[in-house]
Amino acid sequence: MTKTWTAPEPADPPHAAVRQVETFDGLDDVADRVSKFVRDLLNDRRPLKDILSGTWLGHTLHPLLTDIPVGTWTSSLLLDLVGGEDSEGASDLLVAVGLASAAPTAVSGWSDWADSAAGNKPVSRVGLVHALSNASAIGLYTASLLARRRGARGTGKLLGLAGAGALSVGGYLGGHLSYVQGIGVDQTVFEARPDDWVDAAGADEVRDGQAHVATVEGADVLLVRQGERVYALAATCTHRGGPLGDGELIDGCVKCPLHQSMFRLDDGGVEQGPATTPQPAYDVSEQDGRIRVRAKR
Repeated sequence: MTKTWTAPEPADPPHAAVRQVETFDGLDDVADRVSKFVRDLLNDRRPLKDILSGTWLGHTLHPLLTDIPVGTWTSSLLLDLVGGEDSEGASDLLVAVGLASAAPTAVSGWSDWADSAAGNKPVSRVGLVHALSNASAIGLYTASLLARRRGARGTGKLLGLAGAGALSVGGYLGGHLSYVQGIGVDQTVFEARPDDWVDAAGADEVRDGQAHVATVEGADVLLVRQGERVYALAATCTHRGGPLGDGELIDGCVKCPLHQSMFRLDDGGVEQGPATTPQPAYDVSEQDGRIRVRAKR
């Protein structure tokens, strides 16, 4: 007799709530439409896409930008709670600065989410609710600022408090996207790479101008022969885990088939985003009809 064991749902309320979001397919239609719109819009504007992704920065831009609205709105909340009349102007200014920074922060987040939402329903659903929570916070803080300027400070403070609550929900879901679902994380970070030479493939398997993927100590390695030289990079795209072995070889680079990031074959450097992290590169040795690799030194 065969028994099937089903893992229980998380018992703690936060994880249980997120699990409900991850499995709620009622969000799919809106999420799919919005993510496709964002992808189509930004993929046709490559320089803007790379700026929003953080290609120039070396890691994802969105988390850096979130510090501004989160910091200013949190500071405003503290002044509302414990500050006196002398702090009212500072509190209002902090709300306004947070609102001014909210647009670029949101757009960079939409860009990251749209890439990851395709084909990943849990990420698509959680990302949509994350965005809606933050949009609610923006709306509440906008109403708060308007109330403050009308002189209705009590109403303004209450709206700011509600905005902080919506912002906290959005922040929690953003943390889940990053630290549980791995959005914005280098997809090769946990791959083992050999410090000493390890056999990867036969020399005749790696043909000129063609990509060949070999498995070395559990990690996929992309091997490309160009002329007299063989190059080796991690075969899993650092951006979203795309298969570089299926990518296009262009002018000494490999182009990921998922989101069109381009990496230089010689050192793994990012030639074109939205990737922000270089591909791990390997030293290559060809001898006695075999190709060996080791982590680049």
